[in-house]
Amino acid sequence: MVVIKEPGMMKIKAELKVNETGFLFDPTTGESYSLNEMGTIYFNWMSEGKSFEDVKSQIIKEYDVDETTFEKSFMDFKSRLKNLRLIENE
Repeated sequence: MVVIKEPGMMKIKAELKVNETGFLFDPTTGESYSLNEMGTIYFNWMSEGKSFEDVKSQIIKEYDVDETTFEKSFMDFKSRLKNLRLIENE
């Protein structure tokens, strides 16, 4: 089993807006993106400043997913946000 050291939560840019259907809009660039259900949940919790451990325990409990699957999914999501420059550096 691979255990990922708790990563720091990256800060979501304050100007980004997401609605309940996962439509994400960046008013500074005019770009828009579509998030799936988990992406919307991750994004909202990151925006609220929840810790990695809080997000992990909540997802594992609510969605009956194992730790490794969650960590891979979450790290992939963070990486995509970073590549799109939608989050600030850790």
